[in-house]
Amino acid sequence: MTTQTTPLATRTLGTDPARTRTVSTIALGAMLMGTRTDEDTSFAILDRFVEAGGSFIDTSNNYAFWVDGTRGGESEALLGRWLRSRGIGDEMTIATKLGGQPNAPTKTFSLDIEVQSAAGIRAAAEQSLERLGRERIDLYYSHVPDDRVEIEEQVEGFAALVADGLVHLLGVSNHWTWAVERARNLAAQRGLPSYDVLQYAHTYLASRTDQPTLRSPDGQIGIADGSVLSYVRTNPGLTLVAYSPLLSGGYVRDDRPLGSRFDHVGTPARRTALDEVAAETGATPNQVVLSWLIGGRTPVVPLVGASSVAQLDETLAAATLELSADQRARLDAAGTE
Repeated sequence: MTTQTTPLATRTLGTDPARTRTVSTIALGAMLMGTRTDEDTSFAILDRFVEAGGSFIDTSNNYAFWVDGTRGGESEALLGRWLRSRGIGDEMTIATKLGGQPNAPTKTFSLDIEVQSAAGIRAAAEQSLERLGRERIDLYYSHVPDDRVEIEEQVEGFAALVADGLVHLLGVSNHWTWAVERARNLAAQRGLPSYDVLQYAHTYLASRTDQPTLRSPDGQIGIADGSVLSYVRTNPGLTLVAYSPLLSGGYVRDDRPLGSRFDHVGTPARRTALDEVAAETGATPNQVVLSWLIGGRTPVVPLVGASSVAQLDETLAAATLELSADQRARLDAAGTE
């Protein structure tokens, strides 16, 4: 496929007509910008994204502490420098997160992370705004659950940022679906804004969710399983943003094994269907995955990183890949027997 030249399509974030954002159907992840991806390369990728009509960039206050043993903030700071140098303002939607920043410099993930109390939420937002050089965060996520703080306090803390004009839209990432529903119900009962965007790991291959993790002994909490997908589908206006949709190169690189998450009987059938559709369309498996996500039964916004402009161009080309009804049906059905 050729380099993308047609501007990316758009979709609207937000359920309140008074508070929406129009964003590109593909989001650019900036996680490693400012650390593993140097500034010149990062700026070139960001410039190309804007040139192609991209208007949705994702980061977090803890990116990427594990690279250099910091507390994070390097990605936000780089985006701030890029926004200022290019004179880019409100037309670009910048999403960031709080909740996963370590309390001390480290290169390992642990449970010693910031507290999402009302005061902690506000302090983190103010620090992110300073690094980004902005007066308002367009989309602000709770990055991970915080069982140390009551959901009511978190709901009120996030809503206060919206009321004060520091945040436009709210999102949640890597939470149990019941907790998202409880928070949204509490907010609705009190007439407060709540989560309009959900961000979870989601891709074409179905992932196991039964494997315990350090943060979640009950299983992997950050996967867009059936409960997440059906929740978004039955709540019009909610948007699902899919992180790691290309499995860090796992679809196209032999040196990137898929791992135990995909070690089950459905994976070979879905992999075969994906390869067949890629051959029929002349697209790469990555492009087919992204097209499948964008136009699926539960449409999502893929969140894709890039370490080079060439890699980004492959991603952008997926926005114009049209899968036939038959191809989509075969992809959907594979591995479901």
